[in-house]
Amino acid sequence: MKIGMPKDGESINQHFGQSRSFLVAEIEGGKIKETKEISSEALQHNHEGLAGLFIREGVSMVIVGGIGQPAIIALQEKGLQVIRGASGRCEDILQKYISGELVDQNVSCNHHGDHHH
Repeated sequence: MKIGMPKDGESINQHFGQSRSFLVAEIEGGKIKETKEISSEALQHNHEGLAGLFIREGVSMVIVGGIGQPAIIALQEKGLQVIRGASGRCEDILQKYISGELVDQNVSCNHHGDHHH
């Protein structure tokens, strides 16, 4: 299984649509087998483009912090599972997922003012 996560340094980026890069982690046998970072600089706020990027990378699940409803819909329409509301270091979040401790927080961001995701 491959998991995609928006990155901000070593931590998950709380602004999905503003992420310049994503971590793609391959999980096998309850362990992180391989990770790589992919650039998404040209795809900021392009929800369908980001969903397509994940599909090309073989990702089946996306773990996010903050994400807007249009982005959730774009990901789900491509058959991707989405876990929302994660925070902290990417590696720690992956370990929580592997151990079954990570659950979807059922949160989404509303676009208001000039605060965009």
